[in-house]
Amino acid sequence: MGDLGGAWHEAAAAAEEEAQAPGGGVGPEPDHLVVMVHGIVGSAADWKFGAEQFEKLLSDKVIVHRSNRNMYKLTLDGVDVMGERLAQEIVEETNKRPQIRKISFVAHSVGGLVARYAIGRLYRPPKQTSQSSQNLNNTNKGTIHGLEAVNFITVASPHLGSRGNKQVPFLFGFTAIETFASYIIHLIFGKTGKHLFLTDNDDGKPPLLLRMVDDWGGVQFMSALKVFKRRVAYSNVGHDHIVGWRTSSIRRNSELPKWTDSGSKIYPHIVYEELSKAETMNQCTDVADVDSCMLEERLLRGLKLVSWEKVDVSFHNSKVRSAAHSVIQVKDPVMHSEGADVINHMIDHFVL
Repeated sequence: MGDLGGAWHEAAAAAEEEAQAPGGGVGPEPDHLVVMVHGIVGSAADWKFGAEQFEKLLSDKVIVHRSNRNMYKLTLDGVDVMGERLAQEIVEETNKRPQIRKISFVAHSVGGLVARYAIGRLYRPPKQTSQSSQNLNNTNKGTIHGLEAVNFITVASPHLGSRGNKQVPFLFGFTAIETFASYIIHLIFGKTGKHLFLTDNDDGKPPLLLRMVDDWGGVQFMSALKVFKRRVAYSNVGHDHIVGWRTSSIRRNSELPKWTDSGSKIYPHIVYEELSKAETMNQCTDVADVDSCMLEERLLRGLKLVSWEKVDVSFHNSKVRSAAHSVIQVKDPVMHSEGADVINHMIDHFVL
């Protein structure tokens, strides 16, 4: 036993010495957590391809976690309930990995709203320091659960809700159908449907999506969004029958750009890119006065208080263009493989 014990200790010491030597061992674990969030009636499997590409191309830089707390029917429980679950999931995941220092989000469809809710819950304000210390250290910013906030990326997410004209393209833009849908949507998509169509009125509160373009009721929604180094909105310019171009790209009709076919061999489906700088506009303060300041405009004004990178995508020449809402995410790596360049674009521009 003595010889075996001595040999074991020698081997352990050698291994430790190798790990500490320059270039030795496996190196430090990645300290950047990437949280991927799926959409309505979805599952963690929806981001399987995307996660594999992140892990393949950024293997030594990031740890990818595909959210699994709000799958299938649980996505009908409401953006707020899902956001609370996601926030708790992130707390648990970061507690398992004490080396994590940074956090980013990649969220599809309604998952983008869920992620926005969760970061509001997880936001921590800057540490209180003296004025002189603040002048010397301008990096004192708020965090997401104590982590540096880096990338907040949404993919075909209905930031302005689904209530406005042509925000849900499969309703064909007919006002009567869109109005009727707003009355019955909860029968299909539960509380989440009410949130998307801004018909929720819990205890006389404004619709949840309107609350989420401000710091409201003790939840720091916009303060949390502001601390990210970058915010990115990937949008389908057409053929997305679930989420319209306007709501996913956070634009007015008059702001939708004219685009041409991509000339890029690397990103053939990326047809337009722009950096939308933060804007300051007069806010609509009268919650009850919907006619004079429409809900959609109030959502726009709130979200435009921060800058956004906007990436417009088109699958108009694709045989599977009718499934653009899933292709942009590569939900199925076989059927939706044409969206792989969008994932590559995401990774190539990812800030570490």
